Amino acid sequence: MARKLNAQLWDKMHYLFRDYNDRMVHVELHYDFEIDIEALKTVLICFFEKAPVLHSSFTDNRVSPYWEVKDYRIEDVLTVKDVGEDELDKEINDFLVQYIPPEADIQMHVAVFRHGGKSVLCVVENHMCMDGGDLKYFMKTLCQSYTDFVEKGISPVSLRTGTRSYESVYEDFSSGEKRMAKNLYKNINSKDNHGFPFTPNSIKDKSFIAKRKIPASKFDEIRFAGKKHGATINEMLLTAYFYSLYELADFSPKESVSISCAIDLRRHLKSSKNQGLTNHTAWMQCRVPERGADIFETLNYVVYSSNRFKEDRFMGLHGLPLLSLGYKIMPLAASEEVIKIGYANPLLAMSNIGILEVDKLSLCGHEPTDGFMSGAVKYKPYALLSVTSLRKELTVSMCVRGNEQDKEIVERFFDLIVKNIDLLTQ
Repeated sequence: MARKLNAQLWDKMHYLFRDYNDRMVHVELHYDFEIDIEALKTVLICFFEKAPVLHSSFTDNRVSPYWEVKDYRIEDVLTVKDVGEDELDKEINDFLVQYIPPEADIQMHVAVFRHGGKSVLCVVENHMCMDGGDLKYFMKTLCQSYTDFVEKGISPVSLRTGTRSYESVYEDFSSGEKRMAKNLYKNINSKDNHGFPFTPNSIKDKSFIAKRKIPASKFDEIRFAGKKHGATINEMLLTAYFYSLYELADFSPKESVSISCAIDLRRHLKSSKNQGLTNHTAWMQCRVPERGADIFETLNYVVYSSNRFKEDRFMGLHGLPLLSLGYKIMPLAASEEVIKIGYANPLLAMSNIGILEVDKLSLCGHEPTDGFMSGAVKYKPYALLSVTSLRKELTVSMCVRGNEQDKEIVERFFDLIVKNIDLLTQ
């Protein structure tokens, strides 16, 4: 008999997001040596056995969806290719923009591109299985396990296992706090019709990933300037996003605009040791009432809006009980229609995935020389700006299903981001 896994709340929600994005999460890491492919295969096999959702097929029976664990070959997970320097960027891009259907037997694809004695490690996985927070954990554990296996012969079985349920976010609350949190039925985020100025949708649109590097020398400048204004690095970047968008989209300076920011709900957990690979990401809505007379007034608006959310003991948990109730009392088909009525997918969003720690992503003493992570390919008119840092070098990226003109618009947006970060750090 086939083994089945329960579809969790966030599995179902990200399945619903199929109307808004492709749900893929992307990783690209560069190394200055050739990765031992057989060792990597061994680590991946062990990890896939410890996390069966990665080799499972999602079944939408329109009533009660589930994952069915499937047999697999490691060759279907891992692609290895020798490429020339002139082909490398195209090979990486073609791999990263792929789409993995939820009904596929494997929910993560890995590639190693070898070139001139070096390696590029790429990963694409279905967001239904895990979010960026757990993918960062997965990558760090994979790198440590690879090193321990190659250097010490230690079996790579250290990937944690446990619950994938969203309800674990309540575990460390007191009984009174738990009652309060589980009664937060109202979604406190409001709808905003301001969007990114993409071209209209076309059947000719194709997925692409655009990214821009902000040099490491800027990182400390951003942090120092932020402290001077009582702002975090995230709030500084968000301010540059807002200010750039007003100019790019030609919004009236007097219009109020909102950008949704990803929140890691693991902030409510004292420990993740009993957690399986899953999703614990929600959104907070940062709103500015107007652009502001200058970028520093915009920054003040961003800090004020962010602080209001940070003061909330239950930040990110509003609306979860209602989602859970909807999925429990109705078949999937009906619950999706009801949720779409009450749920407003944000047109503008930012996910600061954070620091890619080179020491923890080291393979046998070889730290990554470059790399980034990014969220899903968004379908117009939705837009997501992803941010990661590696050795203080920031990478801002957007994954879009669009055309050449959309690429030019995104590049213009990045130009404005860089310009406005310079303004903020003067």
